[in-house]
Amino acid sequence: MRGVIDFRVVPAGDSAIVVEFEERIDPAVNARAISLAEAIEGVAIAGVRDVVPTYRSVAIYFDPLRTDYDRLLTEVHAHAPRTPAAAAAAAPPIRIPVCYGGELGPDLPAVAKFGQVSEDEAVQIHTACVYRVFMLGFVPGFAYMGIVDARIAAPRHPTPRVRVPSGAVGIAGVQTGIYPADTPGGWQLIGRMPAKPFDAGRPAPFLLKAGDGVQFYAIDRVEYDGLA
Repeated sequence: MRGVIDFRVVPAGDSAIVVEFEERIDPAVNARAISLAEAIEGVAIAGVRDVVPTYRSVAIYFDPLRTDYDRLLTEVHAHAPRTPAAAAAAAPPIRIPVCYGGELGPDLPAVAKFGQVSEDEAVQIHTACVYRVFMLGFVPGFAYMGIVDARIAAPRHPTPRVRVPSGAVGIAGVQTGIYPADTPGGWQLIGRMPAKPFDAGRPAPFLLKAGDGVQFYAIDRVEYDGLA
């Protein structure tokens, strides 16, 4: 007997499977997904092409002609039930400077109004939290982070902007994130960071990875221009 199985394995065509955990945004659930992804990458099964953790699932892409499918399932069932051990000493959060409001954060007034607070208070609320990077997606380097304080968890725009600039920091409900490239987007833009979240020319292209802790801090426009 395996006991209670609180995950399920869903085939996604003939070259991928998705391992699904509980359907909610929760750090503990996300930690299990990341732990499973790391475990599958660690066993290095022949033919496995990519392992992608999300908020509460893991997609495993493989070559059906090279991968031992039964072994892959065995490894999934061996590692998925495990609860990740807490790190002995949690790494300090990655601190990211943001210039809030003005032309760099055009939606800050709307977010403050949503929370019935001043713009300065909205910034204080956003910078007070250490956010967890739940997953990367949408475009390379876009980190979905949470959980945003309910007071400023304004919903995304019903109609997305055609262009959101790289470095823009936004809120969409309980999520916050940084746009790593000029793309369309519907999140509430409250500020901008001066560095690139993704740069293919760097030795480590991604600034953030799943499982990281992030804390934003406010800078003024002079500091932003100097760093940018």
